[in-house]
Formats: sequence, structure tokens, C-alpha cells
Amino acid sequence: MAFHDRITRHPLPHNTERCAHVRRLFGELPEALVTLLETTAGCSPYLAGLMEREADWIAQLATREAEDLRDGVWQDIEQSEGDMKVVFRQAKRRIALLAAVADIGGVWPLEMVTHALTELADRCLQRGLTELTAAQIARGKLPGQTEADAKIGAGMCILAMGKMGAYELNYSSDIDMICLFDETRFQPDDYLEARTTFIKITRALMSLMSDVTADGYVFRSDLRLRPDASVTPVCIAMETAERYYESVGRTWERAAFIKARPCAGDLEAGERFLDRLSPFIWRKHLDFAAIEDAHDMRLKIRSHKGLGGQMQLDGHNMKLGAGGIREIEFFTQTRQLIAGGRDPHLRVRGTREGLDQLVEAGWVPKDASDRLQAAYVAHREVEHRLQMIGDSQTHELPKNEEGFQRLARFMGEEDIAKFRAGLLARLEEVAEVTDSFFAPDDAEEAPETEGLAPPSTYLEQWRSLPALRSERSVSLFKRVFPTILRQMGQATRPAEAMAEFERFLSGLPAGVQVFSLFDSNPQLTKLIVDICATSPALATYLSRNAGVLDAVIGGDFFADWPDVESLTEHLIEKMQEIGDYEGQLDAARRWQKEWHFRVGVHHLQGLLSPEDASAQYADLAQATLAALLPVVEAEFARKHGPAPGRGAVVLGMGSVGAASLTADSDLDLIVIYDPEGVEQSEGRRPLETRTYFARLTQAFVTALTAPMAEGRLYEVDLRLRPSGQSGPVATSLEAFRNYQMNDAWVWEHLALTRARAVAGNASLQADVEAVRCQALASKFEAEQVKRETREMRVRLAEASGAPQPWDVKSGAGGRQDIELLSQALSLISHGTARKIDLQLSDAKQAGLLSDEQYEHLLSAHALFSKIQMAARLMSTKSLTPEDMGAGGIAMLLRDCNRETVDILADDVAECRKRAAEVVEQLLQ
Repeated sequence: MAFHDRITRHPLPHNTERCAHVRRLFGELPEALVTLLETTAGCSPYLAGLMEREADWIAQLATREAEDLRDGVWQDIEQSEGDMKVVFRQAKRRIALLAAVADIGGVWPLEMVTHALTELADRCLQRGLTELTAAQIARGKLPGQTEADAKIGAGMCILAMGKMGAYELNYSSDIDMICLFDETRFQPDDYLEARTTFIKITRALMSLMSDVTADGYVFRSDLRLRPDASVTPVCIAMETAERYYESVGRTWERAAFIKARPCAGDLEAGERFLDRLSPFIWRKHLDFAAIEDAHDMRLKIRSHKGLGGQMQLDGHNMKLGAGGIREIEFFTQTRQLIAGGRDPHLRVRGTREGLDQLVEAGWVPKDASDRLQAAYVAHREVEHRLQMIGDSQTHELPKNEEGFQRLARFMGEEDIAKFRAGLLARLEEVAEVTDSFFAPDDAEEAPETEGLAPPSTYLEQWRSLPALRSERSVSLFKRVFPTILRQMGQATRPAEAMAEFERFLSGLPAGVQVFSLFDSNPQLTKLIVDICATSPALATYLSRNAGVLDAVIGGDFFADWPDVESLTEHLIEKMQEIGDYEGQLDAARRWQKEWHFRVGVHHLQGLLSPEDASAQYADLAQATLAALLPVVEAEFARKHGPAPGRGAVVLGMGSVGAASLTADSDLDLIVIYDPEGVEQSEGRRPLETRTYFARLTQAFVTALTAPMAEGRLYEVDLRLRPSGQSGPVATSLEAFRNYQMNDAWVWEHLALTRARAVAGNASLQADVEAVRCQALASKFEAEQVKRETREMRVRLAEASGAPQPWDVKSGAGGRQDIELLSQALSLISHGTARKIDLQLSDAKQAGLLSDEQYEHLLSAHALFSKIQMAARLMSTKSLTPEDMGAGGIAMLLRDCNRETVDILADDVAECRKRAAEVVEQLLQ
């Protein structure tokens, strides 16, 4: 399709004399093209001048596509000889004219216009850097570099910042850059000479771009975004820049680097630099403190530019004023900073692309994004028309009616009042959306609450806590404290909840991030109050792992629980994003903590039954083991070679095998391997097979239990392995089979009833399960099983002592007693079920217990399990209702479906009594 057939709009005539002159100049071209050119010239003296100077060139639009003319300019930049200043300025004239005509005529959308302007800057910088670097290499000023290195700037890289980095340059934009060089390309003795040369190259390049000559200029260039610009040279070493950002980098610099892009020189070195800078830009936890930083920046800009006060159109700044372009960019970038550390999909440069990704991730409502994007396009078009009038770097609307008349007609609008009304409406709409996000509410007066001390008392008491030592954290806390107090007042026992909240605060190493999180997400304060009123253990956990609150507002905290396979894949993906082994272990810890916290919160708030919570804790443990084992194996293989044979599997025992864990369960594990006859590994440091798997097991246990920056994953117990503590930490499949069939004690077969493979080679898992089933199918002497089970009951009773009234685990008739009986009955009946309810059902079917006995055992075990689930979530101490607080008691009664603590206590005693009687009857 010809250019003139793609024209969808044009300005209205403003200066009729210029219109007539351009019609005479281009009168033989297609009418649609002539109309576009003449009306454009009538509104813009600058573009009228470009048309006259480049008349023959722009007239080619009659027969050629705009994209063809653009590509011809790119070819001229790359291949033309002679004075680069002349070449570049001709390219600037032509792209400026072409982009304007394509923009005004609706032939190119906004993104194509800004991309063409940005690409002009990129290509001129690349050609200029290549030529200047080649000259310095020829003079021997860049030691060790050859002519071939000139194309990559001999290690120098230009980072495009701001709009240039996002391919969003406006029509009369300056270009923001940071110039760096890769110091590793030079010997230490050559460093100073190389740095001096790169500084000379940078200054010469800026002259090529910015000097105003008879042919004009290319781009005004700004290097002030570099680290500590007032004292550093115009080109600095990458290592120097890294040290600066790691030590004193500020939020506005993080925001600037969202759009950063290597645009000329050594692009690969530039990408590596940005990769190394990623932890500075993208924080691993949700960073709501960035909102206040961005708000402060907005206010400083408005104050510095005199842009505050009531919105009015005359003289309003379309870029920096209220409701302007910068507001939309800040809105987008701040949300990206908040969540981009957790979600790499948000790490995009473009403003509109950023909004799309934020909508996709659930951080911005689609309606808000649609409104901002529509306003962004309209604002940018107004900005372009303002700048096209005289090629001036202005963003200010006209200050008189004549100026508005010209602008309105340039935009194709004859009704000036309608144009002004639409423009004001868009500015106000942007301000409405963005102000509600940025502007913090004034700190309200903290209310007096019955049952609590005056608000000022708490602030005075807590002022010495680490979380409240900085003025900024105090300011934030004063904003959220009234909400906290109101919600504390709704707790059944406010004083108890407040005391627990104080313990929560005391455990925080700092407060700014957490208080910013509360300030931006008031629903979190209610959750914190609920936790403090119900679960001291969870509150303590939160104070030490406040980062898990990120998950609450991460979009899927209340989604359906995934299956084990999906959880495993998710963790694998998280670890694959990290390059080093230690980082992967920490990533696993962060991930596990968030999911573990989710289960606890859902149980606490009644969204999960105790049974479902127990199963989800087990799913989480299995997924963690299954995802982590290959990572440990790969790291171990780097030194000692791949695992011999089929490798190893992890056998979950006890609660792990039965898929029934509490909030603080340890993991009982056995590692079994199958070398398939291989005697030694093949690697840099080969190991004998038995030693290989013993050390691999130790490495795996360390990966689970080692206290790292993110804590530990689980406590692990290997004592259920064959021969116990005296046996090897890993057992071969053949040894495991022989032991279980010939040497295992009855108590070891009891443990085997609940064993389940949870990680490792699939075929080996199947073979281990076959051994388990084979061993359990053996003929067990019922009297021997009962006798040894009775003896075990005695040993357990002696070890635990007399049970307390609410200790539902130990003692005669307790949860452990019921489970021990269930496993014994399973052995006698040759059952293979792992869960207690299924084992008891199998025993009933085999005629080993009556319906009444079955009901007594099952109901007691179910009640005790519910109590234990609640107890482990609420506290690390023994369950004592009088010390639990009202919230904890309410949760306990809800889970157990009882109306009062007295009723529950009576039921516990009765269930224990009946269960003990059944156990003793069946073991006689």
C-alpha cells in the first residue's frame, strides 16, 4: 500500500501562506500527500523548513514506503564517508521529517515513531563510537586492542537510559546515557591510559551528537545519570559503577535502570553489567518502600519546577505536571520495582508494555491500565506537536488562546473548547488514578481503644526497638498504627493480642519495608492482628521471616492448592533462575517458607480443615525433597561424577510416609541407592560407590538442615535406616531388601508400614515399594508382634513420662499409642496402607477389631490429630488452654467442633480412656 493510501488524518490549516507555498512545492504529488504536507507546514515553521530543504527526498513518498526511506537513512549512517557531523545531521533532518509526517498522518503508531527516533540515536552513536575508537587504536592509545575491536568500542559500552532505553524518545528529546568501559580487557598497568582514552572518545562523541552547526544538531546529550556525576569522569569502569550502586545506589537510580539498555559499543559487556546489577535494581522481596520514594520524587519535581497547585491548562507541563506523562511512567516503574524482583516478567522497559505485564500479573486493574495507556498515547501526541512547532524541547501547553488555536488545529481539532475540555479531562483522569496510588493519607489520630493503653504509650515504649529507630520507619508506623489499634480493639482479648504484636515488632530487624507493606495493603494489618491474637508461634515466625508477607499479596495466595507435581515444577523453576548452588538453596528456603506460611494462615483463618492442612504440609515437604535432590546430585557430580547406576531415592518414614505433617514436623528419612554393579564413580575425584552415596546423603541432609541467610528447610532424622545409628547413612537396594526380609526387628517392620518413596529415580522408587510390599506380605507371628509392641509401649511411656491433660500425643490411649497399635494390626493383617484410618479399616476387614473398637480408635485419633495440628501452629510449647488466649481457644474449638474448653477437655479424657482400653484389649 502506498504511503498516501495509509494516511488517516491531517492537521487543519493554520498559516495559509506556508500552506500555499508547500502546495506549490509538492503540487504534483498525490493529493492526500500534498494535503498532509501543506497543513503540517502551516502548523509548524520547523517542519516547513525541513520540507523545503529535503524536498526531493521527502517527495519520494509518492512512490516509496516510509519504511524504505527510513532504511535508506540507516544505510547512509553506516556507509557514508566524510565528515560524520554532516552525515549525522542530514540523517537527523530526514528522520525528523519522515517521523513527523508519518506520525501526523496516522501512518505510524506512537511506538513506531519513537522507535525510529531512538534508532537514529543508536545508529549515530554506534557509527561515531566505531570511528573514534578506531582512530585511538591506530594511535596505540588502547593497549592490546586491534582494529577489529573498534566495532565493539574496544570494551566501551553506552547504556541508553530513560526514554531512549525503552525506545520511547520524544520528538525533540535529549538522550540520557551512561558511558562505561570493561576494565577486564586491559592489564592493570594499562588501566589509567585506557580510561583517559575512553574519556576523550566520550567527549568527542558527545560533540558529534550535540554541537550545533550550520546543519543543525543530532541530539542534545546528557551524561548526568552516571554514578556521582558531579565528581566522576564522563566514562567510568564497570567495576567502579557496580561498587557505587551496591553501596549508595538510590531508588531513583533503580527506577532509571528499569529502562537501561546497551545501545552502542560492547553490547555483550553491557548486558553482563546489567545482569550483575540486577540485585540492586530488583529486590528479592516486595519493595513497597519504593512507593514513598517515588512520591517524594514527584513532589520534589513539582516543587523545583513550580508545578504544584490547582491544575489549569495554560502553561501546564505535559511531562512533569499533575496528570502528565511522568505520572504514568512513575506509576508503572514503581509497581515494577515493587514486584519485579519476584516476577521477572515485569522487567520490561516500555511503559505500555510494563502496564500490560502488571495487569497480567494482577498488580494493576485492567481498567486503570486502559485509562492510563489511552492517556499516555494522547499525551505523547500532544507533546510531539508542541515540539514539532519549533523543534524546541518543550512540554508546556500554550499560555494564550492563539497558541491553543495553533495546537488544536495541529491536532486536527477545529473546536478549541472541545480540545481543551478533552485535554483537561485526560490530565485529571491520570491524576485521579495515580494520586490514589502514590499520595499517602495523612496520619490519622490513633484511637483510644478499650482494653489497651493510650496510643502514645505504645509509641514511647517501642521507640527503642530496631524496627522503629529511623525517623522514616516512625513516620510510616504512625500512619498504619491507627488501623492496627482499631483492629486490635476487635480482638477477643486486645491486651493479649497487643502483647504478641509487641513481640512481633521486637523480632523485626528493621521496619521501613514491613510498615510500607502495611501502608500499601491495609488488609495485611488485619492478618497480622489475627495471627497475634491466635498464634504466637506464627507471629514469632513472621518477625523472623517478614519476607513471606510478599506471598500474601503476590496474586495467588488464596488460589486453589496445586498438586505435588506442580509444586515440584514450580520450585525447580525458581532454583533454575539462580546460577550458583548456595543461591539455589536459599531460593528453595524462600519458596518453602512462603508456601508453609500460606498453609498456616489458611488453617488459622478456617480456610482449611486440620486434615487438609496436614496433607498440604506433607505435599510441600515431598515437593521440596523431590526438587532439591537433583540439585544436590548435580552439585555433587561436578566433583565426583554422576551417581553410579540408578542413583538414589529418598524414603519418607513416619508422618512423611503417611502424608500427615504438622506445622513443625521433622522429617524421618532413609536414603536407598542402586549402583547396578558399578563400583566407583567417574569424575574429577572419583569415589567408591558406598562412599559416594554416603557423602551424597550427607550433602542432601546439609542442604535441608544448614542454617543459611534464609534459615533452614527442615530438621532431618535418619535413625530409622537399617541398623539405626550404627548402620551406613545410605543403604543399597540389595542390602535394604536383605535386611527387611531377614534381619529387621519387629519395630522396624512397624515403621515400614508407613514408608513411602518421595524423591529420586522413578524406577528405583517402584523397586523400593516392591521390597516394602514383599516384606509386609511376610508371615508375621501375631503373638510376637503383640509382645514386642507391648514392650515398645512401655519404653515410650518411660521416655515421655506421665502425660499432661492436654498432651494428646503420648501416654496410654494417646495419638502415638493408637498409631503404634494400627501399625501392629497392619503387620498382622499383611496390609500395605500407610494412613492410620486405612490401616484400621484393613484390620477391621480382617476381623482383628470390632466395629465399636474401630470407631473408638478412629474418633480418638481424629480428635487428637486436630488438637495437635492447632497446638503446633499456635505454639512451640505444650498445649495449655489457659495460656492460649481467646483467639487460640476459638480456633481450637472451631477445629474440634466443640462449644467450650470444658466440653473438649471431657471429650479428650473420654477418648483417651476408651482408646487405651481398646489398645490393651487388642495387645493381650
